[in-house]
Amino acid sequence: MQTESVEAYDLPERVRRYDADMDIMHPLRWKMIDIALEVLRFPRAQALKVLDLGVGTGVFTERFLETYPAATVIALDGAEAMLKLAAARLGKLSDRVRWVQADFLALPPEISKPENFDVVISSYALHHLDATQKLALLKSMVSALKPDGWVLNADIVVGETDNAERRHQQIRVAGITGRAPDGDERFQSAEATRATLDELEAAERDQPQKLSTDMRILREAGIENAEVFWKEFREAVTGGSRQSRP
Repeated sequence: MQTESVEAYDLPERVRRYDADMDIMHPLRWKMIDIALEVLRFPRAQALKVLDLGVGTGVFTERFLETYPAATVIALDGAEAMLKLAAARLGKLSDRVRWVQADFLALPPEISKPENFDVVISSYALHHLDATQKLALLKSMVSALKPDGWVLNADIVVGETDNAERRHQQIRVAGITGRAPDGDERFQSAEATRATLDELEAAERDQPQKLSTDMRILREAGIENAEVFWKEFREAVTGGSRQSRP
């Protein structure tokens, strides 16, 4: 994640309202996490070692630890404020988490050590990278997976055509405006919502890719069986497993 993106998530006001804003702007994130967990084939009692790239406020890690009670997670984020918020959310589950503050583009060696993890997860984080940066990161993460380990990403994408993206954005703005509580001036009209989104995306250096590009990146990174497990408008759950070699 670029420095500017990290700094955007270390602002106290942004952190304070992050989860409430996510529920307004991305109400399907809970469903996406549940779908990602359903895809995994591991026994529920298995002691999995997991890396959460861009843990944010910890929603994916929380669900993972609840689903796999013997799992442990290394939770990585560039923003110290987010790590603190995630630790507060997880409460006693934090006993099974190691918190690491680091940038996606400068991972400590302990994170990218070969065959280190059973699962690498991420949600609403990798779109801060451009295509070249994302490929480099995912190559490193595939190397860090054990044979038959999994990468799962719940994130935003852009339309394959300009017309599709325009319509997706219209639907997005209408949904956010309709879900926002009365009195939130940021989302009181379609015009205000559009301006707020543009401001956030510029501050956070969002760089979502087309779904076809993301799938190419996954395959080039070494996930040959990369799959789209779910997609609705601008949000998708993608991933696959690192294949064992004969």
